[in-house]
Amino acid sequence: MSVETPRTSEEPAGTQEMAAHAATAGSGPSALSSFLGGSVTRNLGLVIALVILCVVGLATAGERFGSIDNALTILRLAAVVGVVSVGMTFVICGGGIDLSVGAIVALSSVWATTLATQTMAEDIHWIVMVLTAVLVGGACGLVNGLLIAYGKVAPFIATLAMLASARGLAELIAQRKTQIVRDRSFIDFFGGSVLGVPVLVIIFAIVAALGWVLLNRTTFGRRTLAIGGNPEAARLAGIKVERQTAYLYVLLGLACGLAAVMLMARTTTGTSTHGNLLELDAIAAVVIGGTLLSGGRGTIVGTILGVLIFTTLTNVFTLNNVDTSTQNVAKGVIIVAAVLLQQRLAARRRST
Repeated sequence: MSVETPRTSEEPAGTQEMAAHAATAGSGPSALSSFLGGSVTRNLGLVIALVILCVVGLATAGERFGSIDNALTILRLAAVVGVVSVGMTFVICGGGIDLSVGAIVALSSVWATTLATQTMAEDIHWIVMVLTAVLVGGACGLVNGLLIAYGKVAPFIATLAMLASARGLAELIAQRKTQIVRDRSFIDFFGGSVLGVPVLVIIFAIVAALGWVLLNRTTFGRRTLAIGGNPEAARLAGIKVERQTAYLYVLLGLACGLAAVMLMARTTTGTSTHGNLLELDAIAAVVIGGTLLSGGRGTIVGTILGVLIFTTLTNVFTLNNVDTSTQNVAKGVIIVAAVLLQQRLAARRRST
């Protein structure tokens, strides 16, 4: 007969759990699945995938891909998608989804480049255009958040309605015309560079750094992950789930407004066609980066790597004259593969 030795008061509370973990750490499937599910391993896999893409680009496009100008082009393209993807990471971590980000970007760019807004910017400062775009994006995010959090409308339906409404409103305001940015100081500032690094890339880096801190080092981030993991448990823990959910969509809306500013600077235009299929790129980058579509787990570093992978993939396709339809098919396949991989890893964790 075996006698269980009681735990003494001096014994740390986690000693038995640590001993049990140590005893099973070497077991095959459990240890392997834990290792494969680690963020370090996921990020390393993304880095390897990015390197492979670069090798393919060099092999198929040669110097056109390997040039410094092309590298800067990739980074500029990644900057716009990246800012939206950082915001999308928070929404998906909180158990939501937003299909309207491209339309919000279009509406923000159109509103910020109307004759009235640009005239006001000429009289005051080009910052008026920036504030207009960001505020319009934030307002759209607020509408989404209120409908989803307090109106109990499914995120898919609410953001789908916003997609149609925002794009339609942008077309009405612009009358289906392209509005040219007239303020050269605005274009020079956002189109410039600091020590050879484009301003757009610097903005993306700042947004990514702030996003990482917000998600990993603040109460806001912990509440977001708690809601995404189990909304009812978060509610019982005292978290105001509805308010936090609304904040997440406002945050994404603000990111869309900033992305609109960056797109206006890059193209020197505001148009209702801006941001077309941007939601596909953002969701793809977030999912590939390791954020669970079901919520409760997310990584900003993974999102950044996902953005770089998809932007590089698009660049390789473009340099090799692959049509956009084929590109979209490839992106769709990659998204499905990433979700299936997430489900398999999650099933392994539940079974161990």
